[in-house]
Amino acid sequence: MPAALPTGDAVKTMILCGGRGTRLREHTETLPKPMVEVGGHPIVWHIMRIYAHHGMNEFVLCLGYLGDAIKKHFLSFRAMNTDFTVELGQRSGLTFHDESLAEDGWKVTLADTGDEVMTGARIKRASRYLDGETFAVTYGDGVSDVDLGALREFHRAHGKLATVTGVRPPGRFGELEVAGTQVSGFNEKPQVGQGLINGGFFLFEPGFLDYLSADPGCILERDPLMRCAADGQLHVFEHSGFWQCMDTFRDWEALEKAWQRGDAPWKVWG
Repeated sequence: MPAALPTGDAVKTMILCGGRGTRLREHTETLPKPMVEVGGHPIVWHIMRIYAHHGMNEFVLCLGYLGDAIKKHFLSFRAMNTDFTVELGQRSGLTFHDESLAEDGWKVTLADTGDEVMTGARIKRASRYLDGETFAVTYGDGVSDVDLGALREFHRAHGKLATVTGVRPPGRFGELEVAGTQVSGFNEKPQVGQGLINGGFFLFEPGFLDYLSADPGCILERDPLMRCAADGQLHVFEHSGFWQCMDTFRDWEALEKAWQRGDAPWKVWG
């Protein structure tokens, strides 16, 4: 069973939704990558359902490329997922007929962080929507069955500024140099990846924001995380279960087929 977050210990989740998804052009010429559907739902919805399953239902979506499509999706979310009646006339009205949705209670902030802006700058620019407490960050294209309650307890126990979830798929992502659970180095583009790599699903303390800049070129995975690791402030939570990003058409196809088979390991909700 997943470890639950302590009652009242709300953690806001930032989801990085601003990239162009150039390696998934089959879908992203007209859609931002987080809106590409798997099983009839945008991939960002799957990510949010994972977090909500663990009691984390406050989100800040950091928008960029085609961000208006994400805004429109959430503005019309209830209408597109329930039956309703529209009364036309001078005093028009709208009545929704379904009493509840699984997403009821979610609080979603849509933050425009700029079109040509890197990941670190997006977090910094949207940080005004945080509340000065621990916050989560993840990418808008990766799903996992990671135990977010256990991740939170691990982060709290080591007492440092940052935790990254480490996973072991093919080495085309940022490789982590690890001593115990402390990250001693962060190699953004390894030549050969054999160990843990950056799987997203971060937890940060507010002090980590000091490593970031609102400058458009600030990349989370480069100087900020490298300096954080060098300062002994970054630990890794090792996840040996399922993790998959939707980086290419082949990745999307694998996720779609898994969902259609009824074999989607990231579907941790009931």
